[in-house]
Amino acid sequence: MNRLAYFDTFSGASGDMIVGALIDAGLGIDELRSELAKLPLEGYSIAAEKTEKNSLAAMKFDVVVEHSGHHHHHHHHHQHRNLGDIVGIIDSSALAAAVKDKAKRVFVRLAEAEAAVHGVGIDEVHFHEVGAVDSIVDIVGAAIALELLGVTEIVSGPLRFGSGTVTAQHGVLPLPAPATARLAEGFPVEHTGIQGELTTPTGAAVLTALADSFGPPPPMTLERTGLGAGAADRAERPNVLRVMIGTRDDSRSDRVLILEANIDDASAEIIGHASESLLAAGALDVFAVPIQMKKSRPGTLLSVIARPEDRAALEDIVFRETTTFGVRRREEPRTKLERRSVEVEVRGTKVRVKLGLLDGEVVTVAPEYDDCARLARETGAPLRQIYAAARAAASPG
Repeated sequence: MNRLAYFDTFSGASGDMIVGALIDAGLGIDELRSELAKLPLEGYSIAAEKTEKNSLAAMKFDVVVEHSGHHHHHHHHHQHRNLGDIVGIIDSSALAAAVKDKAKRVFVRLAEAEAAVHGVGIDEVHFHEVGAVDSIVDIVGAAIALELLGVTEIVSGPLRFGSGTVTAQHGVLPLPAPATARLAEGFPVEHTGIQGELTTPTGAAVLTALADSFGPPPPMTLERTGLGAGAADRAERPNVLRVMIGTRDDSRSDRVLILEANIDDASAEIIGHASESLLAAGALDVFAVPIQMKKSRPGTLLSVIARPEDRAALEDIVFRETTTFGVRRREEPRTKLERRSVEVEVRGTKVRVKLGLLDGEVVTVAPEYDDCARLARETGAPLRQIYAAARAAASPG
């Protein structure tokens, strides 16, 4: 069973909102405090308390930094550090290896985004907002929280953007902030039109570095939810980030990518070659259906079922090998049987058979076509007899 955390980003995300949501979902603040104490970092304290956002009760997480005898709350402590300094702090801590890895992945993404925005090398980036003690605590705190809650998979909603400007270390910047926009490249985003910063660079870095996928909530048994509060108050929607934590059994459920193209000017040979190329490149299945297209022309609907991570490579093949000008895509949930492969003996020859199991019971028996066809050719027996013998040999009882 996978423990899944789904981040519902309907009002954006920031580092403190992520940690606040995970505390609200059941993480003990004392547990978090004792883990953070393993960092060689001093001069701060953490606090979490319930607040209200548009009549919703949510957890506000705060890092209080002691500086020159004063207390500075979030995003006001400007001690400059580069990526090497921060990695050194994390590496020299007594934190678990998985926590260190998550935190460093987030900071590397931030450094890469800042370097691209400012046109400097990654080692020349001096973290201002994100290099200060409070944001180190936010990012390492998020990694600790995910580990303590036993989260093994993260799915996020799209990165939501507000409009207007934000005042940062480098002056007034457009929203989304340039670093946030850079971090969001390659990920789904939504421009809400709401005035103000919804997704911060830290929030974008945590989600894009650690989320396994982006999209709607996947099927799961929901165990707990949490709301993390941001600093601002907005009339349009409550400034909270919701996390949903639950379990799902990966042996039965996953998500597949569906790619489709309507093609009316390619020969059967072209369609056949494209299908073979797609299967060779890792498509789970490819099929073609005759359709009637505009101007009463007969055409072909080419459909590809694939893993979401293979999208770019398979789309390239469809464009290169067919005459289509566009490929539609969508993700769909899929329930699947547990699979097992066995070998049986038919007429003195080994034949592979796939078994499909439902709750441990064999419900589908599928002999491998290539093995059966080869044996049919060698023996002269009808293929259907070879199939029947293999199915009988592999069936339980």
